[in-house]
Amino acid sequence: MLEKIVIANRGEIALRVLRACRQLGIRTVAVHSSADRDLKHVRLADESVCIGPPASAESYLNIPAIISAAEVTDAMAIHPGYGFLSENADFAERVEQSGFVFIGPKAETIRIMGDKVAAIRAMLAADIPCVPGSGGPLTDDADANLRIAREIGYPVLIKAAAGGGGRGMRVVRSEAGLLNAISLTQTEAQSAFGDSTVYMEKYLDNPRHVEVQVLADGQGNAIYLGERDCSMQRRHQKVVEEAPAPGITEEERRFIGERCADACRQINYRGAGTFEFLYQDGEFFFIEMNTRLQVEHPVTEMITGVDLVKEQILVASGQPLRYRQEDIEIRGHAVECRINAEDPRSFLPSPGTIDQYHAPGGPGVRVDSHIYSGYKVPPYYDSMIGKLITHGEDRESAIARMRTALSEVVISGIKTNIPLHQDIMDDAGFQAGGMNIHYLEKKLGLS
Repeated sequence: MLEKIVIANRGEIALRVLRACRQLGIRTVAVHSSADRDLKHVRLADESVCIGPPASAESYLNIPAIISAAEVTDAMAIHPGYGFLSENADFAERVEQSGFVFIGPKAETIRIMGDKVAAIRAMLAADIPCVPGSGGPLTDDADANLRIAREIGYPVLIKAAAGGGGRGMRVVRSEAGLLNAISLTQTEAQSAFGDSTVYMEKYLDNPRHVEVQVLADGQGNAIYLGERDCSMQRRHQKVVEEAPAPGITEEERRFIGERCADACRQINYRGAGTFEFLYQDGEFFFIEMNTRLQVEHPVTEMITGVDLVKEQILVASGQPLRYRQEDIEIRGHAVECRINAEDPRSFLPSPGTIDQYHAPGGPGVRVDSHIYSGYKVPPYYDSMIGKLITHGEDRESAIARMRTALSEVVISGIKTNIPLHQDIMDDAGFQAGGMNIHYLEKKLGLS
């Protein structure tokens, strides 16, 4: 077992990892910026190390500083959480080369899945259904690119191979705009990601975002833990997530889940991961694989009873997977609302001091958050300050519990998006289930 772990992240996920470590009897080291000295997990960790000023590039993205913190504290492993360096193959490689365990996949796996073109090739080889596309990077051959688009059928999507989070994408609806769109996307990709490689795929007009959670140990064992629906999005950012996905049959779940688990075995995957799909007209189309823990992992934990963070740590320590596929049973329904420090109408960030904080409670209610009364929300990082999760025997009861929980939350001194979540829970379309990824933006008048 790993005796001491550096938590290379901040906020609610850092606290979530710390709790899992404590349950496993593992000592923790919290690394933090100078702006984050008062974070809950920093106060609770066995040791803490300041790794730089508030700017992420000088602290949470500072690879030498994080590795030095592991060295001076005699830690054995580093947990990257999500965001920041969690999907940085160079970081994973440097961690392992420095003699520490990276709690996540091997660097080469992260590299393959981080390159969208390479990932699609790997998934096609593993019999994962993919969106019809170019099958590789686009070249400077204009005639070939026009021919590919005609074969796929308009509208098409030009995507940066190194992109993510909704960036580096451009929809093209007719042949007239194709070549200019390719050129613009290449230029933007080079500027944003340092890689001008782009590829083309079919643009689906009415898809849902459905993703499959997997666990694998890199020793030939892999399982899937059902699926989540993350279609309630604003500007490609998830707002509400739920599990299981409404309307997905057991046959569909088994079909896509078994393929995802098989793909994990083929690429020798290690740790927790998520296969993201567009789902339309009863078909799944692979988008990407996130080689890390997801923000929305709690809804899967609530319906399966599996602690994904603990399993990550155990697998990284060299233990074989403790679960078999037949051990996984989906029970009830779970909904998660991302609570952000932002104006619920303009969506502008709302940093500041939290004067009062009261968390909701009751059966089936879970709060993953690092905030407390008197905590100062800094302006330097992502605006998410917590996640509210509810579980019920069915979707209707999970939503009813979420409505009640949202009404109980007290966060004063800053603005939050809780009113937006209350509107979503009361929305007839959301209550019906199965809305596409454009639904929330249309409801908000953003598209």
